[in-house]
Amino acid sequence: MVKEFNVLIAGVGGQGVILMSELLGKAAVRDGLRVRGSEVLGMAIRGGSVVSMIRLGDEVYGPLIPLGKGDALVAMELAEGLRNIAYLSKSSVVILNTQRIVPATVLIGKSNYPSLEEVVEILNAISNRVVRLDAARIAEEAGSFMTANIVMLGALSAISQLPVKVKTIKESIQDHFSGKLAQVNLKAFDLGYQACQQA
Repeated sequence: MVKEFNVLIAGVGGQGVILMSELLGKAAVRDGLRVRGSEVLGMAIRGGSVVSMIRLGDEVYGPLIPLGKGDALVAMELAEGLRNIAYLSKSSVVILNTQRIVPATVLIGKSNYPSLEEVVEILNAISNRVVRLDAARIAEEAGSFMTANIVMLGALSAISQLPVKVKTIKESIQDHFSGKLAQVNLKAFDLGYQACQQA
């Protein structure tokens, strides 16, 4: 019996945040877990902030993760990792994609964008475990840059505390994709899993 496990997936529109949460949620249901979830989409679908909360367990009643109660944060983009630090605690695990998607305000000189080192330093001060992955590079290795979200889902699956079985998540991937796409995504998942274990 799982009492409560809270996953926050954060990124920008077009990175596949919602697909990741759907695949994880479907796998959790297959594993017999109670699932609650919530999604927040930015003003612009492509390029705007996207946050998905997935709450798993028998003692979960609402869809929103309370501040400081996130067990895992999957940050598909550096700044989005920082934007969601209020949900973290020392026991949280952070899986950080090192990709930067620089907003227009930075490009025109109206704001600054933090460096990878600054982001990692801040996250390390809050969480005991921060795993950095170059998901785009790993996705290319799998056969398609578009599988970076599945790489990150694989990395999340490598966390021992996650109450969803790896086998079940892979079944969700196979159900969602067909043919060659399924194989490329399964490879991306496996490479993400391995990268997190080796980090």
